[in-house]
Amino acid sequence: MIADAKRTIFGKENGLLKQFLPEDLAAPLISCLGRKLEDQIDEVILGNATGRGGNLARLSALQAGLPLSVPGMTIDRQCGSGLEAVRSACNLIKADAGNIYIAGGSESSSRSPFSERARFSPDTVGDPDMGMAAEYTAARYAIPRSMQDEYALLSYHRSWSAHTEGLYREEIVPLGELETDEAFLKRRPMEAIISRAKPVFDTSSGTVTAANSSGISDGAAALLVMEEKKAASLGYKPVLRFIGSAVSGIHPNYPSAAPVEAIRKLLAANALTTDDIGLYEINEAFAVKICVCSQELGIPYSKINVRGGALALGHPYGASGAALVTRLFYEAQRRTSCQYAVAAIGSGGGIGLALLFEVLA
Repeated sequence: MIADAKRTIFGKENGLLKQFLPEDLAAPLISCLGRKLEDQIDEVILGNATGRGGNLARLSALQAGLPLSVPGMTIDRQCGSGLEAVRSACNLIKADAGNIYIAGGSESSSRSPFSERARFSPDTVGDPDMGMAAEYTAARYAIPRSMQDEYALLSYHRSWSAHTEGLYREEIVPLGELETDEAFLKRRPMEAIISRAKPVFDTSSGTVTAANSSGISDGAAALLVMEEKKAASLGYKPVLRFIGSAVSGIHPNYPSAAPVEAIRKLLAANALTTDDIGLYEINEAFAVKICVCSQELGIPYSKINVRGGALALGHPYGASGAALVTRLFYEAQRRTSCQYAVAAIGSGGGIGLALLFEVLA
């Protein structure tokens, strides 16, 4: 089960967090979640997509002051890395391999040594940049710009409301004096910005703009994943019970649609329908992704990303999946009628990943 969850603030690329390496972002979260559990943690598992290599999880665990005996494993599933880390920890517990894990992801796009993105697919199959892939998805699923802009504005409003109500505050572990997401340092007239924004990937007839896409970001998120009886013995309140997961692959031209197949597969395996799920957190790399998921699965926006998401906060690739589960962890505690929750993400190469949780709060 998910016993606790925390994240750093999210900053724009070359913004507030530009001086922080990925381990500088992850270590404070590990210290916070692992306090008084240091000698009981079985492993630290972190996702990362654009870092310098090496074993970021082990490095971060040591920087956090965990005992030398605590190992670390780093996962690269691109945008799905952080969610895959959580999935791996949950499955290790189900397999009786351990009782306590810290799992999540960390990304510093500002400090990445790479000037070009990784290849996601052979050119013979198709390897578009993610922006053009979002355009391809919009065209294939007949998602007009008006629908993308409408959702983007909804998400911005939800994020600002969550910020002004102080709901993000409980998620965040400050980095020194940095305790507010960079997106909320100044309010912008999003209605005007969205309406004026020009297509940036297909400039002739495109529908995807900077305003209905997420920004490149820095940040980290991590969760304390525990076996239920162990958690109870240590006094942790049950919130989210891991039920299962699904991963799927689709054509690399349409990664924004990848969560659709993963969610379908996940629900079918657990004899559930989309109506059985009270909360969905689906990464907002592009507004078109949420529009497609809503349209193809019949999920109302009232159940998806109810406190906003990456369109406002930003998308620190390797951390974003863990941030989804972090948001579910806190939102589930505010509700009394939610039985199941799903976190899902799509990543480069056309891979979808979805996790199902039972709400215990």
